[in-house]
Amino acid sequence: MTSTHTSGPAPVPPAVPVPPSAPSAPATPATPAAGDRRRWFALAIVMTAAFMDLVDVTIVNIAIPSIRENEGASFSQIQWITAGYALAFAAGLITGGRLGDIHGRKRVFLVGIGGFTLASALCGVAANPEMLVASRILQGGMAALMVPQVLSIVHATFPAHERGKVFGLFGAIVGLGAVSGPLLGALLTEWNLFGLEWRPIFLINLPVGVAGLVLGSRFITESKAPRALRLDLVGVALVTLGLLMLVYPLTRGEELGWPLWGHLTMAGSLVVLAVLVAYERRKSARDGSPLVELSLFQVKSFAAGIAVQTVFGVALGVFFLVWTLYLQVGLGWTPLRAGLTGVPFSIAVSAAAGISVQKLVPRFGRKVLQAGALVMAAGVLLYLWEAGHYGLAITSWQMALPLVVMGLGMGLIVAPLTDAVLSQVPREHAGAASGLINTVQQMGNALGLGLVSVVFYGAMSDHLTPARLGPAYVDAFQNALGWVAAVLAVIFLLMFALPRRPAQHVEGSGADDPAEAREPALV
Repeated sequence: MTSTHTSGPAPVPPAVPVPPSAPSAPATPATPAAGDRRRWFALAIVMTAAFMDLVDVTIVNIAIPSIRENEGASFSQIQWITAGYALAFAAGLITGGRLGDIHGRKRVFLVGIGGFTLASALCGVAANPEMLVASRILQGGMAALMVPQVLSIVHATFPAHERGKVFGLFGAIVGLGAVSGPLLGALLTEWNLFGLEWRPIFLINLPVGVAGLVLGSRFITESKAPRALRLDLVGVALVTLGLLMLVYPLTRGEELGWPLWGHLTMAGSLVVLAVLVAYERRKSARDGSPLVELSLFQVKSFAAGIAVQTVFGVALGVFFLVWTLYLQVGLGWTPLRAGLTGVPFSIAVSAAAGISVQKLVPRFGRKVLQAGALVMAAGVLLYLWEAGHYGLAITSWQMALPLVVMGLGMGLIVAPLTDAVLSQVPREHAGAASGLINTVQQMGNALGLGLVSVVFYGAMSDHLTPARLGPAYVDAFQNALGWVAAVLAVIFLLMFALPRRPAQHVEGSGADDPAEAREPALV
């Protein structure tokens, strides 16, 4: 499942499901009979878990200023509350999917939802920012176990003729999560239930998670992949280490005055990633189960698409966190007002996403995605101009136009991008390819969150008087938007390497096999 976790008052649907045409390992023939009502209970349970993951990302972002104010969290800790989740989620996605294939999707799903619930409780009772960051990292790791099982359980539970309806419901859940998360987070923060301030945004997961755990153990049917790949824990460790060495100095650099060790650590991350490539080559030759299938990068459209996904994740990571801080700290708006301001953006994304897949891409192909990058960049530049022109007096209504333009552009990209990237990948590698797409998107998001200290906080002076706080945030927001617009221009150019008209996946072995017991891309 594609997971576009983002940060901000009203993010895009962070999870646009990877199209079910992207298969991986065959499923065990455990599909219940069409008349078995238990499968609908199972569907409700796994979709509730997916919804909980989506809402948890969006709900946290709207409460970040409240966490910063009430807990005295530093700027780098605020970044890690979001980046830590994204990094742990990215590092564990592929391994989480493989654990489900090996040990049973139901079993791993229940471990994941139970761990996610426990981590939510730890977030809700966190005694300090350090505990909250650690609990968020644990939460991201548990999400990496839970989320990849959702579509695989659906695929193993429902017969082929019912899956179209099921994936349609899943898309609706995605849209609902994108809109309701920020509003729910805003309401829970504003209401200050029982004097708990921001904590109910995490504690609300407890009853949902416990119910999912109890009902899931009863109604979900167990399934495994008969030819599951082996785990590549060394690959996971190298990816995580390399990213930590890059992201950690970025988040702390501005705060610590950019010490020498930070530059050396970032340079060292490139060495670690080079070691990862060499190790993955050897592992692929040894047992055919690397974490990263390097042969995929020989496909031009896939290599370009991975670059697009990574850079797009960076842009989203920067924008949504900066946007949250600008609205609530810079302008002094309440969480509810900030959440409502972002609703037009989410609606525009959902509308454009539906039109792009159904009407535009079949006719215009790659040009739709490129138009999306340009339209989104135009919305960013319009927002940049309005922020400077209206200053602290800007209103939600004045923001509506640039947000709608940005949302339309984003919707033209997020929905068809995965198919465009996968269209020239042989079917036998589609599952590995889609897992890698989602992983690099989350990694890009974590990197973007780390860059906030450079493009946003780096534009502000260290000692701000209360009178200068608002104007300084406006100036820093404009600086960050300039960087986002530049990144979108790079994305536009990278998209020239995508196929002109994304087709169905390149036929590989078994591509014409009518037996539809093949998995969709699961992570």
